[in-house]
Amino acid sequence: MLSIVIPTLNEAKIIERTLQTLAATLTLPHEIIVSDGGSSDATMVLARPYTTRIVEHPGPGRQTIAAGRNAGAAAARGDFLVFLDADCVIPDPDRFFARAIGHFERNPKLVALTAFLRVFRGEETFGDRLVFGVANLGLWISNNLLRKGHSFGDFQMIRREAFVRAGGFRADLVTIEDAELFRRLSRLGRTMIDPRLTVLHTGRRGHYVGWPRMIATWLLNSAFVAVCGRAFSKEWTPIR
Repeated sequence: MLSIVIPTLNEAKIIERTLQTLAATLTLPHEIIVSDGGSSDATMVLARPYTTRIVEHPGPGRQTIAAGRNAGAAAARGDFLVFLDADCVIPDPDRFFARAIGHFERNPKLVALTAFLRVFRGEETFGDRLVFGVANLGLWISNNLLRKGHSFGDFQMIRREAFVRAGGFRADLVTIEDAELFRRLSRLGRTMIDPRLTVLHTGRRGHYVGWPRMIATWLLNSAFVAVCGRAFSKEWTPIR
């Protein structure tokens, strides 16, 4: 069974689009878990009809997205944990997940898989195509050729047992927690990206702050995590 974990924090503007696609077209055995970090808008009201269960941050204080994902995983029952951001849509999820599960079935050493990312058609700019074209190629080289796990958090599919062995996401990291987990998972087994699996998303952070600044922030935080064991950014401000 697939356990789809979606972390949220004030995602009322977009959460229904993500959940409706899954609820309307995914027929493979699955559960949908929304792990909410303390939304003050209508996120929970909108999400509840589509979810198997909702996990709410008890507080006090701000929850990192890593901690939210871990909380959702703790409530999950499936063999595969699928971490999906709230602004992402998987077109034709039955075909998508049938292909993804096939990779795991054919390769027992495969512990985690990610997909190509693309901004929603009609909303995609030239900058989006350039940035994610390069990023997707980089992930393919890192995972499939160099066998060094790397991934963005928009979509990650992980064997439950491998997630537990790795200790889950580092809840202290406000960013780069997704890539950091994939790097540790690649020491336990294989990680990969499948170019024939595509996840659509809004690209909202890059659009809001600009891609040059966004890329510089990614690189800086990645370097700090790799060298210092901690992120440079003290807070990762939600974009709504």
